[in-house]
Formats: sequence, structure tokens, C-alpha cells
Amino acid sequence: MKTNRRTIIYPGSFDPVTNGHLDIVHRAAQLFDHIVVAVSANSQKSPLFSIEERLDLLKMALRPLIRSGKASVDSFEGLLVHYAARKGAVGIVRGLRAISDFEYEFQMALMNRFQDSRIETVFLMPDEKYTYLSSTLLKEVVRLGGDIRQFIPSVLVPRIQKKLNPKKSQPFVS
Repeated sequence: MKTNRRTIIYPGSFDPVTNGHLDIVHRAAQLFDHIVVAVSANSQKSPLFSIEERLDLLKMALRPLIRSGKASVDSFEGLLVHYAARKGAVGIVRGLRAISDFEYEFQMALMNRFQDSRIETVFLMPDEKYTYLSSTLLKEVVRLGGDIRQFIPSVLVPRIQKKLNPKKSQPFVS
């Protein structure tokens, strides 16, 4: 393992992880030596999945990248820049789906820079087929009995289906 590898943090709630999230992970993995996908213990949100469940879903979805040493999965509390510094990261990666994401992300990036100027924020855009996709929208579609197979890794479909729509015992119908 390299001692001076360039590590970047990809924080989020990942409740649950989507193909849009994974697209950002794969893009960042091409630019940096290592990406830490970090589940935030955000007290302002009421997640459906526990931190442990989200970590497990991410590990399942990122198994090849984790095995290759390009990625790892972790959770954190507190200020993101403090976590990034503890991990020896050079930056934070954030996904921008639409212009509406920019203002919030820009404010966060500037506040993070104020807190620790050594940590850069890098914005990446997902593939255009994921620009409208969010975990919130995905959860709503599942709750209403919709098909989300094209938006999440196939290995996660049964677990997400069971958690969000336990009464529906059959797999999604096309």
C-alpha cells in the first residue's frame, strides 16, 4: 500500500445508496488513489436505514472497489473537515445533480474551507441518467410499489424492498 496515497472523502447519508452515488464513487476513484465513502450520522435527518445497515449496503455495492483497495466505507459524526483531516484526506467530493444543488454545496464548500483550508472540495457530475435521482425519491417509489431496479445495484434490491415495502412479497413487476 502506498504511504502517500491521495485520499478523498465522499460523505452522505446514503439512505439508501443509489446508482447515482455509485457513479460519483467510480468517477472519484479514477481521479484519486483512495475514496472513503463516509456515512454521516446527521442528527437533522431521520434515516430509514440504521448506520450499520447503510454501511452494509455500501459494502455490498462497492465490493470490487473495496477488494481492490480503491475504496473503503466508514461512518462519522461531527464536522466533516475534522473527519477528513483525521483520515489524511486531501479533499471532499460532492455530487452535483442539478443547478439547484449548487448553492447549498457551494456554501458548504466555503464553510469547510474556512474550517480547514487544507481540505479541498471537488464537485463531480453524475451521468445524466442519474441527475434526477435521489434517495428520497427512490424511497417514495418503493413505498408506492414502483420498480427501482435500474436505480440501485441488483444485489441491494431485496433488502431495500423488504425494508420499504414489507407487505409486497413479490419482486418488482415490469
